[in-house]
Amino acid sequence: MKALLRGKWGRRTYAQQKAAWGVIYVLPWLIGFVLFFFVPLLASLRYSLSSIQANAEGISIQFTGLANYVQALTVNTSFNRALIESITDVVVNVPLIVIFSLFLAVILNQKFPGRAIARSIFFLPVILASGVIMSLESTSLIEAVNQSSTGGSALGTFELENLMLDAGLSEWVVTYLSGAVDRIYQIVSQSGVQILIFLAGIQTISPQLYEASKMEGATGYEAFWKITFPMVSPLIFVNGIYTIVDSFANNAMTTLIRDTGFVKFDFGLSSAMAWVYFVAIAIILVLVSLIFSKRVFYQD
Repeated sequence: MKALLRGKWGRRTYAQQKAAWGVIYVLPWLIGFVLFFFVPLLASLRYSLSSIQANAEGISIQFTGLANYVQALTVNTSFNRALIESITDVVVNVPLIVIFSLFLAVILNQKFPGRAIARSIFFLPVILASGVIMSLESTSLIEAVNQSSTGGSALGTFELENLMLDAGLSEWVVTYLSGAVDRIYQIVSQSGVQILIFLAGIQTISPQLYEASKMEGATGYEAFWKITFPMVSPLIFVNGIYTIVDSFANNAMTTLIRDTGFVKFDFGLSSAMAWVYFVAIAIILVLVSLIFSKRVFYQD
């Protein structure tokens, strides 16, 4: 039997073997999804098409069609605003986080005293991203520090904008870069995992490539764009997808969905909001995948 299996496995092409190992790799996730998430997913879809009422006999579920979706999109005053704000934040933050992570990974990959401490500092926000720290960020001293720093840097940001405008940059580029300065805390706090992924990818690049380029007279700038950037392009794609999902996972939209369901106890409307939000996220992920997957360099 083992010989038969080895024979069948040996007759597979390299691409088929990679595909088989990919299925084996994601199999635990698939099993967990089917056992723990598939049934709640179908239940939430049913709730989004129903009116749910609690009475003495239990929970009453009545089919109402698309009424909850119509209410979310046309009647509820907060849903559309929160959805647009969430998508806008993703469009603004994701490129900044990915670029910042790649820049920091390249720097942290260099040999300098205290490199391990520097890596720990940039990964520290990921470790501290617990419920307690998140509550502190929104309710106590950290919020006050963020507000005071934002107010104190207004004059500096204004001067920076004037400097860039005088240098000939377009207005939308200046607005985007000044917004990045205002979002620096959020960018740093959400870049820890991406920095580690980029670091792992950069360290897998063969040093012989850099030695050969140096012998050919290539500068560090040319080595980055001709060697480092193409070799880590798959990780740029992965980090982009990860950052999009991470940005959508905790924002004003998720707070609105949670409050609608567990504060106002309108589970039908909450489920409809969640499904509209899910479809919006899926569309964005598909578009990003189609655009960037063809521009990724995969080394054989």
